[in-house]
Amino acid sequence: MKKFVIFGVAIAIVALVFSCSPALAAQKQIVMRLAETHAPDYPTTKADYEFARLVEERTGGRIKIEVYPSAQLGEEKAAIEAVQFGAIDFNRTSISPLSAFAPNLIALQMPYLYRDDEHMWKVLNGPIGENFLKSLDAFNLIGLGWYDGGTRHFYNSKKEIKSVSDLKGMKIRVQESKLMTDLVSFLGAVPTPMPFGEVYSALQTGVIDGAENNIPSYYSTSHYEVAKYITLDGHSRIPEIIIASKSSWNKLSKEDQEIIRQAAKDSTQYQIKLWKEFEKTAQEKTKKAGSIYTVLTPEALAGFQKAVQPMYDKLSPEVKEVISQIKNVK
Repeated sequence: MKKFVIFGVAIAIVALVFSCSPALAAQKQIVMRLAETHAPDYPTTKADYEFARLVEERTGGRIKIEVYPSAQLGEEKAAIEAVQFGAIDFNRTSISPLSAFAPNLIALQMPYLYRDDEHMWKVLNGPIGENFLKSLDAFNLIGLGWYDGGTRHFYNSKKEIKSVSDLKGMKIRVQESKLMTDLVSFLGAVPTPMPFGEVYSALQTGVIDGAENNIPSYYSTSHYEVAKYITLDGHSRIPEIIIASKSSWNKLSKEDQEIIRQAAKDSTQYQIKLWKEFEKTAQEKTKKAGSIYTVLTPEALAGFQKAVQPMYDKLSPEVKEVISQIKNVK
């Protein structure tokens, strides 16, 4: 009987030793949360899931990232604050609301800044983009990688916009952002801030004449039903970003940090691919429904660019220097 007792005690001791072993403790699964405002089937959200999949696969299941779409963890501004304080581990956000926390990001959002998508991605994937990611460290955030937020255009219910003068006096819905308010004002239109969910009825009833957004949003919100004229002026290309909480980040090993950072970068190409497919589908379906797409001539586009030059003139010398570097990227 004594032998059985001793044997049982020995097994218990061995089990206790193994359970306290650092090597085995390290194998315990780490569960982290990622906040997303878009719906589950949106291209950006699908890329979040790909990011999470890559992390779980590359850590052998040790790290699991749970994606919470449809603003379950709060709208973008609230989610950013929660990430700063460590209440949420990751957030996919537009850099527009993030600029309230990291003002230097204004340099990446200026109107008519990028020549095209290729130019933007050369900037973001090069030294300039890397410096912006690193700069977030000062705000208790870790910048992991960039996503495509699309190209924004003007659309309205009244007429084709072929030159900057055609916008004069039109009431255009804008986000509650000084940058967007200034943009519309300098183009001669009347900026009208309002919640995004009210835009359809406002267009339908004539409270506003138009709005601005990317083509997928123009389609998914059905704004094309009440604003059939869309001008491809490409006034804004505002990137999106995956950020991590600095406090959550510092709890991870250097090896796991590198795995997560690389997974975020690898998910970018997947997100861009999905976005381009969605954009193409949205354009085809809105055209079929009767939307009229207007492509500006080079001379007309130059008129839009000249009209917003005062926005560049009032930037700080530091931001002007970054803008110059961006424009010089070939």
